[in-house]
Order: sequence, then C-alpha cells, then structure tokens
Amino acid sequence: MQPAEKIYHRVVVWLVFLILALPLAVTLLYALATQWGATITPDGFTLKWLTALWSDPRFLTALGHSLLICCGALLFSLVLVLPAMFVIAYYFPRLDVVMNILILLPFAVPPVVSAVGLLQLYSSAPLVLTGTPWILIGCYFTIALPFIYRAIANNMQAINLAELIDAAHLLGASTWQAALWVVLPNLRQGATIAVLLSFSFLIGEFVFANLLVGTSYETLQVYLYNMRNGSGHFTSALVISYFFVVLLVTWLANALNRERG
Repeated sequence: MQPAEKIYHRVVVWLVFLILALPLAVTLLYALATQWGATITPDGFTLKWLTALWSDPRFLTALGHSLLICCGALLFSLVLVLPAMFVIAYYFPRLDVVMNILILLPFAVPPVVSAVGLLQLYSSAPLVLTGTPWILIGCYFTIALPFIYRAIANNMQAINLAELIDAAHLLGASTWQAALWVVLPNLRQGATIAVLLSFSFLIGEFVFANLLVGTSYETLQVYLYNMRNGSGHFTSALVISYFFVVLLVTWLANALNRERG
C-alpha cells in the first residue's frame, strides 16, 4: 500500500471513529453539565448526576440483576452448547445444516409474541416463573444461542476439529480427553467472541425483561425506562454509565484472553 493510501485510510478510520463517538461525547457532556439550554456549550460542569446515580441503591440493584442474568444465561449456554456442538461437528457433521436453521428460529418470532406465550405458560401452576430471573435466563439463552453457535462453529472449522482429535488418538488420548485438553483450549478465541457479542446484546434487552419480570426483578434497561421522566442529566449519566460498564466488561474479557494466550 502506498503512503498516500495509508494516510487516506487512517483519515477515513478517524473520521468514522469521531462520527460514532460524537453522540457518546455529547451524552457525557450533558451528564456532566450543571445546565445546558440556550447556549452551544454547558453553563458549567458537575459530578452531581453521576454521584446521584452511583449512590442510588435501586440502580446498583438493577445493575447487579442485569449482570447476574446475563452471566447466568451465557454460562448456561456455554455448558449446554459446547458439548452438543462437539458431538455434531465430530460425529454428525451433516446435522450442521439443520442446526443453522434451528438457531435462527428465536429471531423468526417477534419478542412481544414470544413474551405473551411465555406469560401464558409460566404464570400459573405447576411451574410459575414469571417475575423471577429464571424465566429471563431461559429467554436470554435462546437469544444468545445463534451468536454462540455461529462463532464457535466458525472456530471449530478453522482449527480442523477432526484432524486434531485424530492426532490426539494417535498419542493415546480418548475422544473426550482430546475434546477437553486439546479442542477446548483452541476454542477460547471463538468462545470469547461469542460471549462478548451475546453480552453486549443481552444487557441491552428490554422487551422480555419488561414484560416477563418488570419491577419484580428490575434490570438495567427496565430501570432506565422507569426513570425516563426524570432529569435528562440523570438519564444521560445512566446511559453513559451503561456504556462504560459494557466497555469495561469487554476490556476485561480481552485482557484475560490475552493473558491466557
């Protein structure tokens, strides 16, 4: 690539970055502003709104609920999906076509329709789950399934699963020993990508959380919806805090992945 082309590409990347970062920067400024009305710049800056947000027990509880539900759904997804994917990829590779269709079914039904059906199923005996985190963990599992399956399936194809296991067999390992000690470490990158994509999507999910649990087990998005009529500065502080929580989790996951690599 010529030097002029490199400079052009860098300029384009920085322009795209600035355009994408502009709404966040304005939201941050509004969260830090004392007042921002008729003038093009804020009248002053304060940490009052951020302090009020992070000292609100209701916000901290909602944040904890969101993190707990997202982590529980992702852990459940990995524990259930990884062994199933290994069996399909190694023993029944032709089923991959069927799985590619099945994992898209959760997106074929609108969330509102799914929520209404779930309310009818789990609002009465013998299994009452509405208003509890368990129903959200189950819903979020179905939402995360396509992301997790597709990312890990691509990783399995890249590492040539069959050859790895055959090589482990030649060294005396059983199939499940090869899966645990050879294949699983090689899937770390795909699993990390799957978890990050799913987490960023799940923590922002609102429809299921609002319809199935509401304020009974208030999540971050439901809290944001319930506070919509309050101060715009406070809401901006909430939105920017939500963004930095996602950014922090992403950074931690990438840092842990680099250390283990």
